[in-house]
Parts: sequence; structure tokens; C-alpha cells
Amino acid sequence: MPLIRSSREADNCHMLAFNPKNKTVATWLALVFGQLGLHRFYLFGTKDIWAWLHPLVAAVGWWGVRRVQLYGQDDQLAWLLIPLLGFTLAGTALTAIYYGLTSSEKWNARHNPDSLDAPAANTNWLTIGAVVFALLFGTISLMSSIAFSFQRYFEYQAVYGPHAFHFV
Repeated sequence: MPLIRSSREADNCHMLAFNPKNKTVATWLALVFGQLGLHRFYLFGTKDIWAWLHPLVAAVGWWGVRRVQLYGQDDQLAWLLIPLLGFTLAGTALTAIYYGLTSSEKWNARHNPDSLDAPAANTNWLTIGAVVFALLFGTISLMSSIAFSFQRYFEYQAVYGPHAFHFV
């Protein structure tokens, strides 16, 4: 087996090694599986620390939802945990919007530097659909989290006074 390859073999090896990152796929991954960090794994690989933190923060938020189911709405720890889930969902929806609205040139420069004219960065109707759903879903998640947090905080203040916020 020769160590020196022909230029055609080298081009074929390069094409096999180059895996362009598709903007539409990344946008949908951020929207649908954002709380699991799959969009970060897709774009940056398994060494990305933020990809590993997404499911941890989301799991803590889901634990807050479970605490409300078990202990009722008066569980103070759940008041702090549930907004983490909502803000994670809203943040990944914002990420999906950012990915979907990034220009092709900027996308390729960041995620496909080996091919600055890769068609994977093109925007199509599936990308725009993901951006529209991300805007809708992100708004609902953010506003619900804020409303839940403030409602529980002010109800507790009205019942127990301004200096009675403590964890049981």
C-alpha cells in the first residue's frame, strides 16, 4: 500500500472527511431536541460542555414539574426549578431562531469552513417553518415561566409577608 496517494484519491478522502453542517437540520434540532443539547452535539461534537449542560438544567426543571405534581403548588423549591425548564426551552427556541436567520456566508464561515459555498447553509421553507415555530414556542415558554414565577412569589408574599421567603 503506497503512502503517497494520487490527487484524485486525496480529493476523495477529503470529500469523505468533510461533513457539511446543515442549517435547517441544526435549526430543527435546536427547536425539537434543544433541551437535550442535540443541536450542540450536531454542530460542535461531544466535547462541547454546553451540550452536556442542556440536559442537566432541563432535568432539574422537569424535577420541579414533578415536585408540583407530588407536593402541590405550594412547594417553594418547585418555584425555583420550573423556571429553569422554561428558560431552557425559551433559550433553545431563541437559538433555533438565530440559526435559521443566520446568513449562508456566516453559517459556512463558522460551521463549514472547508467549503464556503456549501449548499447546506441555504435557507429554505423548512428553515423558515422552524423559525416560525421557534418564535411561537419560545414566546409561550418564556411568558409562562415568568408568569408562573411572579404569580407564586406574589401569592406567597401576600399570605406570609415580605420577609417570610424560606425553604422547608
